[in-house]
Parts: sequence; C-alpha cells; structure tokens
Amino acid sequence: MDEARAREILAAAGLSTDAADGAPGGRPDRSGARLLALGENAVFALDELVVKIGRDADLLPRAERELALADWLAETGIPAVRAAEPKPRLVDGHPVTLWHRLPEAVRPAEPRDLAPLLRRIHSLPEPEGFTLPRRDLLGGVERWLRLAGDAVDPADAAFLRERRDAFAPAAAALTPHLTPGPIHGDALPRNVHVGPDGPVLVDLETFSSDLREHDLVVLALSRDRYGLDPAAHDAFTEAYGWDVGEWEGCAVLRGARETASCAWVAQHAPTNPKALAEFERRVASLREGDTEVRWYPF
Repeated sequence: MDEARAREILAAAGLSTDAADGAPGGRPDRSGARLLALGENAVFALDELVVKIGRDADLLPRAERELALADWLAETGIPAVRAAEPKPRLVDGHPVTLWHRLPEAVRPAEPRDLAPLLRRIHSLPEPEGFTLPRRDLLGGVERWLRLAGDAVDPADAAFLRERRDAFAPAAAALTPHLTPGPIHGDALPRNVHVGPDGPVLVDLETFSSDLREHDLVVLALSRDRYGLDPAAHDAFTEAYGWDVGEWEGCAVLRGARETASCAWVAQHAPTNPKALAEFERRVASLREGDTEVRWYPF
C-alpha cells in the first residue's frame, strides 16, 4: 500500500474527497489530509482526527483490539491516545480506525519519558472483557517476506525464516526476571507524544501480555543498532529502575527482535530502493554475526 492507494481508501471511507489530487511527501491534499506515517499502517492527520489505515484485512482483529485497549487504558488512567469511534471500519479490504488528535508536542519525546509509562503499564493486571495476545514478535515475519516477494533474494528470505524458527522456541523457554503481564510491545520514544500535559502513549497495536522484558530490550537494541546515545539509555534504565542487559535472556529477545525488524523492512522493498538497501545491510550483518553494524530507522 503506497500513499496514493491509502488516499483512495480515505476517499472510499468518506474521509477525503480529493484522493486523486493528493500531494505526496506528507503535504495535505485539498481535503486537508496530511500523511504522518506510512508503514504497516498509513496514518493521516485530518482536522481533529488521526486516521489509521491497515495494510490488509488480516489486521482487522488487531484494529478491534487496539480500540478496546484505548478504552481500557482510559479506565486505568494511563495517558494514552483515545479512540474517536468504538469500532474499526473495513474499507476496500483495509481496516480503518479513527482517533482523537493530540495537541501539538511541546518537545520531542526522550527515552526517560517512556520509562514512567512502562512502569505503570507493567503494574497493570490483565484486562477484563478482552484477552491480550502473547507478544508474537516473530509472527509477522512470514507475511512481511510474502509481501516482499521477488524483490528480495530468496536466500535472504530463507535465512530469516531459519532464524525465526530457531529463536521462537528459545524465547518461549526463557525464565523472566520480571512478573509477566501487559506490555506495550514496541516501547520506543517515537511511540510517546509529549504534549502540554506531559507524555502520552501512542500506537497501541502491539500491546500484549508477555515477558515485561520485551519492552526493555527495545531500547537496548536502539542503543546497540540504531545509534541511541548511551547516556539516554542510562537515563531510561535509571528511571525504570532496572537494566535488562543484566538478564541472561536478553540476547535471545534481542536476536528475535533483530530478525523481526529485518523482515519488517522487506515488505517495503518492492516499491522502495532505500528499503531494499537497508534490508540487505541488516541481513548481511546478521549473517556475519556483527552486532555493531549500524542499522537505520525506516
């Protein structure tokens, strides 16, 4: 799904009238829809709303759960995005969800802003009324590789499948240090919005019930692979109260997440040469066992 297709879906949902004239590169079309992100979802700002469009119908159950999560977090008092409609729409085979737009950020989010939110999430019991899934970190690998198709080397795709099949049982056998329960699942500063009233959690689609360590490995990997300032990571661990690097299972979760992160980029390779180049960089570093090769966000 590219931006032009996403704008067609906006129009089909009655949320944009000028999809054919939509301007690329994040500029609004004449209806005011402005592209904020294009990944597994296309995300648009439209007046007082944020509209999320899923890549395919398989993501409908996740969209339904995300809306239920928003209500649950509101009940628990955790600052998070709030849904504007209680159920997703299915438009031309794509799940569409509507959200209340947050006030403008007062500054970029930092790792230290994330830690208190995670501490609150990690203190929650299981929700009532719906069930959180396990954090199936590697569950998307096959779909992402399928979407990549012939754009990626079949040997690279086979290599990632082999890694997935090795890390999945290893992760399932880990003994946690923290008590398992609700987690965010993709705990990065980009999923925190610092508004006038403080940090707010956004992007709820990976919420799960699993090892709390999943949420902490994310930033450790950001330091090691994506160039996060070690001092910022130290501020995060100090605010959270524990460094996951002290846990013997850290390397296993890191390896599983690296595998998933590499496969995630593959889905963009058919239409984006930069994505293909980044995918190949990541696969090469995994093949060589080089944990210091810099990866770039995509």
